[in-house]
Amino acid sequence: MMRVDVLERRLRERLPGLAEEHGVPGVAVAIGTGGEMVEEAAGVLSTATGVGATVDSVFQIGSVTKVLTATLVMQLAGEDAIDLDAPVGTYLPGFRTGFPEVTVRQLMSHTAGFEGDIFTDTGKGDDCLALYVDLLAEVPQLFEPGEMFSYNNAGYSVLGRIVEVVRGKPFDACMRDHLFTPFGMTHAANDPYEAILHRAAVGHLGGMPSPVWAMARSNAPAGSMLAMTPRDLVAFARAHLADPSLHAMREPQVTLPDIGWGTAWGLGWELYDLPGGPVFGHDGNTIGQSAILRVDPARDVVLAILTNGGNPKPLMKEISGWVLELPDEPVPDPAARVNATRHTGTYVSDTSATTVSEDDTGRLWLDRVPLGIAAEVGDEPFRTELVAWRGDALLPVAPGHGPVAFLGDDGEGKALYLHTGRADIRADARADVRADVGADGRNRG
Repeated sequence: MMRVDVLERRLRERLPGLAEEHGVPGVAVAIGTGGEMVEEAAGVLSTATGVGATVDSVFQIGSVTKVLTATLVMQLAGEDAIDLDAPVGTYLPGFRTGFPEVTVRQLMSHTAGFEGDIFTDTGKGDDCLALYVDLLAEVPQLFEPGEMFSYNNAGYSVLGRIVEVVRGKPFDACMRDHLFTPFGMTHAANDPYEAILHRAAVGHLGGMPSPVWAMARSNAPAGSMLAMTPRDLVAFARAHLADPSLHAMREPQVTLPDIGWGTAWGLGWELYDLPGGPVFGHDGNTIGQSAILRVDPARDVVLAILTNGGNPKPLMKEISGWVLELPDEPVPDPAARVNATRHTGTYVSDTSATTVSEDDTGRLWLDRVPLGIAAEVGDEPFRTELVAWRGDALLPVAPGHGPVAFLGDDGEGKALYLHTGRADIRADARADVRADVGADGRNRG
């Protein structure tokens, strides 16, 4: 990593131009190394108001929230108040009765196996998590718990409900009492009512301020509401480095598919095996706002970047490259071949339908249509050619999209899942999964 004084100058000189180059309305960055902190901000919090972004401005952190939720669970485990390997039903009686039992650990590591992108709004009251968890009673079970990784937002709302049941108080109060206050997170906000007390960023979609600031409160433990400064995220990560009782969250629980993410997932943390050594962190995306948090424990470096629209990935990559040694971008393998018979078909989830097809020249194409909440928050349909990369992992030709992996077998030589972080199941197999759940909620498969 470059010297702190050089890094500070580079951020000050380069950040405004990076934001403008990539259409990012506002951005804030904090880098902590040893006892030093480098902070910088550029742009505006809203193009409608023109209020400037500052290092004290709060941005939504999206799914980075999941690591905070996992930390609340880990604290309870450290107090012997919960057992990570106990079934969820131990703490939430009746949870998904009739389906295979899921453990707390499987929720934390995204291996629970049930459909995970459920964003039903159950209101703004303190009962919203309880009502939400009840909705999961008949959500399809896509694979056996523990079988593989599939990113699961719903599972983290369940974890939030476990926290408030065991603590005996609302999830927001648990966040403030057990994380914000003891970790010194002075600008962390649970919801819009708290965020408005600070300079708050507004997300932007298509270059315009989003008409909605946050998603449903029922998804708050998964990342629908929480906002803070990059400095707060650095403080949170530093608490993790300092507290040995939290280090187990970095231990690998499941290996990730070959999709260009990290190499494994821990208990909340995504784990990266970078050229410079192991790093852990998490990304977050919500309505027009994006965040990354990266922690290099060997060098005692923490990086947090928060943005409110545009195309933040190139900006985040350049700044990350000043701090971390990043891997090379994946490139097609001209010697590899695509198995069209195995890959073609339609794969579905509650948030997308993806069709993989072969044209007359033997080229493979991916067409994705957003569904449900994904369409509502502005996701656009897209089409790209897929080319060979490594085995069952293929590369989209269109920029900005990472590798996709084809996993499992449907019994006829075709892949059962298209994996992009979520395991989207082949459409006819999903119909079978739904048919396997009878009127009494029991899984027949």
